[in-house]
Amino acid sequence: MRKYFIWLCLVIIPGIVFADADGPDYWEVRDVAADDVLNIRAAADWRSQKVGEIPATGRCIKNLGCVGGLTLEEFSALSDAEQQQILKKRPRWCEIEYHGVRGWVAGRYLREGENPCD
Repeated sequence: MRKYFIWLCLVIIPGIVFADADGPDYWEVRDVAADDVLNIRAAADWRSQKVGEIPATGRCIKNLGCVGGLTLEEFSALSDAEQQQILKKRPRWCEIEYHGVRGWVAGRYLREGENPCD
């Protein structure tokens, strides 16, 4: 019984810990001009079909996960210039849901939401 309990803890607890390790629950838009929008794309590529848009004041954008961008090691060890070179080759894209539209947006235009959205 004790072995089963230990095994159960080893399986369940890491899953709980990692559940929150992939970023905030919600994003808000940043660095988009007031008269512009953030495009939602069908895939993580700026050439992909536009499936929606988010206003410059958009918030409560549900985070479904991100790809690309810098690793923690790269962020910690590289100069700003080196980081920018990597980001040009491997930009961060985030899968989101906003007002029922699901797709991908460029991660550089997102920041963690400041207020609860529920």
